[in-house]
Amino acid sequence: MQYVSKKKIILGLAATALVSSLLTLMGLAAVLGLDGAKTLDIVRFLGVKRMIEARYVRDVNPHDLMNGAIDGMVKSLGDPHSIYLKEDMYKTLKEHTAGTFGGIGVTMGFKDNKVTIVSVLEGTPGEAAGLKANDEIVAVDGTPVTEYQPEEVSMHIRGDIGTDVTLTIRRAGTEDRDYTIKRDTIKLRTAKGMMLEGSQMGYIRIASFGENTGEEFKEEFEKLGQEGMQGLIIDLRQNPGGLVKSCVEVANLLVPKGPIVSVVQRDGSKEEHDSSLESPKYPVVVLIDGNSASASEILAGALQDTGAGTLVGTKSYGKGSVQVVVPLFEDDGLKLTIARYYTPNGRCIDGVGIEPDVTVDFAEGDTTDVQLAKAREILQQKMQ
Repeated sequence: MQYVSKKKIILGLAATALVSSLLTLMGLAAVLGLDGAKTLDIVRFLGVKRMIEARYVRDVNPHDLMNGAIDGMVKSLGDPHSIYLKEDMYKTLKEHTAGTFGGIGVTMGFKDNKVTIVSVLEGTPGEAAGLKANDEIVAVDGTPVTEYQPEEVSMHIRGDIGTDVTLTIRRAGTEDRDYTIKRDTIKLRTAKGMMLEGSQMGYIRIASFGENTGEEFKEEFEKLGQEGMQGLIIDLRQNPGGLVKSCVEVANLLVPKGPIVSVVQRDGSKEEHDSSLESPKYPVVVLIDGNSASASEILAGALQDTGAGTLVGTKSYGKGSVQVVVPLFEDDGLKLTIARYYTPNGRCIDGVGIEPDVTVDFAEGDTTDVQLAKAREILQQKMQ
């Protein structure tokens, strides 16, 4: 007679339970009408999950396992713009799109795998803490920004009002330093305009395309018209994009009657957005740079293709894809690329970017905005 150790009995029972569970899963897959390959994938996935829960050396949180699995699934796409949004990130994204959120009041640019502060808003926690334009953000709450997709960095900086965030800042000529900053309400007006001194030129800066950008742009546009504007400079530099809907609302005030953008999905289905404007009211010059992306490229591309605007600056980012944010089941969400957009002339600029009509880059030692100066020069010629 052979004696089986207690350990082997326990392992045998665990294996039997696992096999039984897998057979149950296979039966469920058959009921759901899944084919063999898909059934096997489900069995493999749930089998690994069950094994981890039963045998891993430390206790595990099943919720964390599922979050990690979903996150890994999305990252396997190799698409930096498709992101699994855990509960806190999903909440932050919704608040940012609405234009009100707990933040520190800085705008950021992404270039050469670096995250740099472009500007610090007056009267915000970022200004009070001493952050400056051109500061490089190295880490957020101790996590290097290299571990995040570019679009995730800002979502980790934002959060609940009254909570702290710690940024590790690299500034030229100094050692890296941590800044702990208390988040506050940041009410972001995405479109702000003014008349340029000593001219009949209007200037509107669009920081991003949020829920209210179309309405805000129209207000500024009409106000400048009442102040005697004869030509308009639109500044899309460092504009990461946003809502296509808001971009189209702005374009309807600038782009002549016809196509603004076509959104094409994988199956070839097409959603077209057209302008109803009979004729543009003013000559337009648009400023773009390497951080002008997504919806800002839609507007720039439409103005360039239709001849309604002249682009000045440097080549844009090249994010010619459209994302949808889908709520999941536990206050989390999925930001997923579902389509590419095409300019009125049929250009797909995803990964390519838009070349300006007039290239002007900043040189070391420049103390003035040479791009804006060139835009003024070109607009003056168009106004004559």
